[in-house]
Amino acid sequence: MSSPLASAAGPIALAAGLTFAAVDVSRLLAADPSKERIALMRETPFQVTNALYFVVFIGLLLALVSVYLRYHAEAGTLGAVAFCFALVGTMDMAGNMWFDGFAAPWIADVAPEAILAGGSGMLAVGGLSSYVLFALGWMVFGIAGWRARMFPAWLGAVFVVAGVLGYNAGLPPYGIPIGLAMAALGWWLTTRSARGRAAVTEDSAAEGRAAQE
Repeated sequence: MSSPLASAAGPIALAAGLTFAAVDVSRLLAADPSKERIALMRETPFQVTNALYFVVFIGLLLALVSVYLRYHAEAGTLGAVAFCFALVGTMDMAGNMWFDGFAAPWIADVAPEAILAGGSGMLAVGGLSSYVLFALGWMVFGIAGWRARMFPAWLGAVFVVAGVLGYNAGLPPYGIPIGLAMAALGWWLTTRSARGRAAVTEDSAAEGRAAQE
């Protein structure tokens, strides 16, 4: 029996991708470059949009899982590799965005000098790993997902480009390409399902006419 997540993979991916891109647009609008960093981090619109950015990462992960559940039987080992790379990279970046959305505003209030000091040591390692793994994860997803026939070549290319740009996804607007890539995948899945249902309906009607004759 098909999982409900797998059955709804198209709409989930479409909604998650569009929401992800929209939130990153809102982050871009809230990030006033004319203001100092600490002052900006204390503003409500900036804090809210950054917190929402972590939330839409959850949607991105759910979309990824639903797409994999939809095709895991046909995708085989290569599809599993694509899924795992994207999953690890997205989870790592989601952790980074949780810090930016919930911990960083508090630090800006109680210890602003820590923000101005920048990252070093394990904090720098963790931050760099999230950027690298997020970009690499979606690039591998695009290549391996296409090779595993989870989606067509043009979608694979879209994910590769989005992955390259996604290295800077911690800053707006570089998260928008990943959101749009996932939305495109959702649109493709949804229209493909609609065409499949239409074909089944047409075949059933043809069989009915043949039986009557």
